[in-house]
Amino acid sequence: MGYPIENLVNGQRNQIISPFQEQSILGLHLLPNKPLGTYCDFSDGLLLNYINQMLMEEDMDEKTHMLQESLDFQAKEKSFYDAIGEKYPPSPQSESAFFSRNSESPDHNPYINPHTSSSSSSDGIIQGRNQDSTYNVDKLSHDTYNESRSVWNFKKGVEEASKFLPSGNNVSSYEGLITLEKKVEPELSPCKRNHRNLETDTEEERSSKLPALYTDIDTLVEEFDAILLNSMGEGRKKFGAYRTDLKNAMSQKKGASGKKGCNKKQNRKKEVIDLRTLLINCAQAVAADDCRNANVLIKQIRKHSSPCGDGNQRLAHYFADALEARSAGRGSQIYKSPVNKRTTAADYLKAYYTSLASAPFKKISNLATIQTIINKTKNATKIHIIDFGILYGFQWPTLIQRIAKREGGPPKVKITGIDFPQPGFRPAERVEDTCRRLARYAEKFNVPFEYNAIAQKWETIRIDGLKIEDDEFVAVTCLYRSKNLTDETVVAQSSRTVVLNLIQKINPDVFIHGVVNGTYSAPFFVTRFREVLYHFSALFDMLEANVPREIPERMLIEREIFAREAFNVIACEGWERVERPETYKQWQVRNMRSGFLQVPFDREIVKEAMEKVTTFFHKDFMIDEHSKWILLGWRGRIINAISCWKPV
Repeated sequence: MGYPIENLVNGQRNQIISPFQEQSILGLHLLPNKPLGTYCDFSDGLLLNYINQMLMEEDMDEKTHMLQESLDFQAKEKSFYDAIGEKYPPSPQSESAFFSRNSESPDHNPYINPHTSSSSSSDGIIQGRNQDSTYNVDKLSHDTYNESRSVWNFKKGVEEASKFLPSGNNVSSYEGLITLEKKVEPELSPCKRNHRNLETDTEEERSSKLPALYTDIDTLVEEFDAILLNSMGEGRKKFGAYRTDLKNAMSQKKGASGKKGCNKKQNRKKEVIDLRTLLINCAQAVAADDCRNANVLIKQIRKHSSPCGDGNQRLAHYFADALEARSAGRGSQIYKSPVNKRTTAADYLKAYYTSLASAPFKKISNLATIQTIINKTKNATKIHIIDFGILYGFQWPTLIQRIAKREGGPPKVKITGIDFPQPGFRPAERVEDTCRRLARYAEKFNVPFEYNAIAQKWETIRIDGLKIEDDEFVAVTCLYRSKNLTDETVVAQSSRTVVLNLIQKINPDVFIHGVVNGTYSAPFFVTRFREVLYHFSALFDMLEANVPREIPERMLIEREIFAREAFNVIACEGWERVERPETYKQWQVRNMRSGFLQVPFDREIVKEAMEKVTTFFHKDFMIDEHSKWILLGWRGRIINAISCWKPV
């Protein structure tokens, strides 16, 4: 796929270039894992030369085609003269006319050697054609083009490229080019930004695929250390202080609302509006293909919803977007399209930190996983962790930090990070970035470390690609990502069964499996919509009770995680619907069928987990143990479940 050159310079041409040519234009010989700011090998001459080359190749194609037609006609004409026994009269003026029609002057002609006159060149061409009527036009164009390329490039390039660059601007770096674009682009309102034209989307899609955009992780080392190393030392103190700040902010908010009171008329109006019922009625209209009624209900929902309101209003806002996309038949297109504003890994990390402090789901999952591995590897000299769905690997720095303090010295740690390939030119980029970060933590704590990055469809992974050694303690983890594997409603041999069979063949010493306890995988849309509405209502209500409305981390969690998952369930179907959770009881049956035996977590781990939930988190969070699963939920609804297994 190519991109318009108008996204790079201020011109009117719409020449399409490849992404690899694009790097050559900018003079950015990109190396992996380097920020764009470190590359300043961009110059006016290089840009002018490239623009000149594109224009020349475009004109050359047209001229070559016209020359080919002219020579073919004259070859047929000569054959006719030969057949009737008359001498063919050559016409040098025809070739000269051809070049004069398509060139400003003979000096600009890319087919003529600049060291000879135009008339002699034309005579040479005709003479060669008379000697052989099957004259090779392609060879002529290629040879003479190469000979005159430097001279023609200079003259034609300066003239044409000057049309693209504004006068008086010296573009000396990539940053300068971006600054120049920003000066020309008008400021857009928030509403208009959501409906920008295709050119802007194409530019953002191009920018989102540049490797340097992932390097924000590496430039915020201290901030990442403070967030990820939150279970010991200074990191633990900072984490506790942040959790206290969130609680105090929510307490002050409740106190202020109680003192000020509310308008009774406003309360009555709000009580009359039942957004949940409106959403269900709208889903039924969409399912019945009643576009008129669906549009009326969507407008009514939007009137009473907002991404900055309370939990119900925020949920209704994002669900209305999904219903509208499904009604228009554009669910998959919107879900796959690049986001308007790219979420950086640093922003995602802050949202992760907020979720750790406000809800026990990730905190308890990390505790159960890390402590189980540490307890079972007290005598191991090599530990191999195979993580299906590693994402950014935020849970593993704590393991490295803790295992470094083991008596007798730390063991060698190998982590095989597995994730789905990312769109773009570097599908394994995120997994490789995770590798570098974890390697830095291992070096910081003097832990021998090895990493194996795998970015491919999980059902295509083979055991030999996992690089398992005989003397390793192998721990397989899959935390809340198995919901993205296809089930039997999509294909008979589901990816879930294939992956579980693969893990069974690995024969790990322990398999830790965390699942999203969801029932919104039904093939019938209205039934699925009801279930996804109940599930995400609990999540939005949880944030409403624990995180202030105005902080950006909450809006990021709602928009980029919760809303995106709900959008996929509501607006997409078939292979495009990748969010397919099942209940923990269904996963228990799957695991047992694949040859696993469930084992309970250590009692100390369960006891510590329950104490943390009841001591540090909201009273409406629940934690329980059932059928050897640790269950986590909010106000009676089970959200996550985590379990421990070993092969039979």
